[in-house]
Amino acid sequence: MIDADVIIVGAGPTGLMLACELRLAGVQPLVLERQSQPLEIPKANGLGGQILELLRYRGLLDRFEAACTAPSPPAPRYPFGGIHVDLSPLQDPPLRGLMLPQPRLERLLDERARELGAQVRRGHEIVGVSQNGTTVTAEVHGPDAPYQVTAPYLVGCDGGRSRIRDMAGIPFPGTTYPEVNRLGQVTLAESVTRLSNGDLDVPGLGKMRAGTFTRTDRGVFGFGWLTSEILMVSTTEDEVRTVDDDVPMTLTELEDSICRVLGASFPLGEPRRLSCYQFQARQADQYRDGRILLAGDAAHLFPATGVGLSVGMLDAVNLAWKLAGDIQGWAPAALLDTYHHERHFAGARTMLHTQAQVALRRGQDQAAEALREVFLELLADEQPLRRIAALIAGSDIRYPAPNPNAHALTGTFAPDLTLQTDQVTTSVAELMETARPVLLDLADRPDLRETARDWHPCVDIHTVKTDRRPADAILIRPDAYVAWAAGIDEPFATAAPALEEALSHWFGTPSVHAGH
Repeated sequence: MIDADVIIVGAGPTGLMLACELRLAGVQPLVLERQSQPLEIPKANGLGGQILELLRYRGLLDRFEAACTAPSPPAPRYPFGGIHVDLSPLQDPPLRGLMLPQPRLERLLDERARELGAQVRRGHEIVGVSQNGTTVTAEVHGPDAPYQVTAPYLVGCDGGRSRIRDMAGIPFPGTTYPEVNRLGQVTLAESVTRLSNGDLDVPGLGKMRAGTFTRTDRGVFGFGWLTSEILMVSTTEDEVRTVDDDVPMTLTELEDSICRVLGASFPLGEPRRLSCYQFQARQADQYRDGRILLAGDAAHLFPATGVGLSVGMLDAVNLAWKLAGDIQGWAPAALLDTYHHERHFAGARTMLHTQAQVALRRGQDQAAEALREVFLELLADEQPLRRIAALIAGSDIRYPAPNPNAHALTGTFAPDLTLQTDQVTTSVAELMETARPVLLDLADRPDLRETARDWHPCVDIHTVKTDRRPADAILIRPDAYVAWAAGIDEPFATAAPALEEALSHWFGTPSVHAGH
């Protein structure tokens, strides 16, 4: 007996985002989470990068911004390998962030998943998984009694220590770094004076500059202002031990770490958030084993902050419509395999810059200081600053296209064009809210519309105009990435076969859509 279309293991941001996207695609997920209550330990303090554009394309960004604990800073600065990437010189920074602690983010996603009709069961632990040619069966220990659930697919979104990954026997090679990172958000202690420029005067330490890192032979200390009232402080020390980031850190532990690094005490006020974690650089060899798939931290762990949530949630968006296509019977045979190919590629790209950050931050000698100084000099110019910001955001990803001669837009996130018809003005973002594939005819090309007609209504076809036309027509996948585009005035003889090939590659043959 089939109990759900997809079993999702883990109700973190990746699992809940996957549940939302699956419901938009018309399939029924079942989310199983071993914790009986959502964790209140904020493993991440915010959300940023390309996932914010995707949330805007789903019509959700305003809702997430309204839940933020603080407004986005007017002069965005992002940590990168022991230095800061300062985007304030840019009028339109390609990297944005939201101050949205992970527990609040998970509540928003849980609410959205339930609104869409997803089942979320907490306190249900997976203890065994088996699969055959058509289904996956999970052995579950529930609050009342053990039971089984069966579905065509199961997705492990259960974090870096993924039991699903281990049960499937998927290798997870990589490195655990000896750095132990401690992070606190605290009020200012009465004995510490805040200066007019945000710097601090600390008894026994003197004046200390906000937004910088102090390096000693015992570790690294940094602080900056999260809000006008809340100070963020951090330490990094090399320790020979493994950290369990599910175990809460105490204020005393943070104070002792600061004292070891600086050689003097740094008084702290009341804690608002405390966390301790260790960096790993790991990526699963395969994101899929038969009917078991991995997403989020179960598939990859990056040795830098600020990127894991975005990459995991984008995994979910890429995977959902492909799973739906397979379950609903219209997907071409190789569609689901493209999940691994595309998202492993994206994960490797993220691993590239996060491991580069390791090299930047771990060096403590004069050569390392020179490297950081040269890197900062490069970022004084706009083009390298934009490039590194896009790299951090993940907005520079271009999925490998099946056709090597494809249009430059193919494989990239669809640009948010303003679109006009005779009746209304809309946009790419508004059209993508329903998570359906879209063909935009931007040059009134009835020949291309006729080519795509057999895929309607699976693919929505719109004849529209735009002021800045990058192509004659654009085929956009449900995850908002461009599947195909026709060049300006491209002849029918080349455009139509390429469009037909793209439609077949991503959405199957016309005959499978006859009943849709």
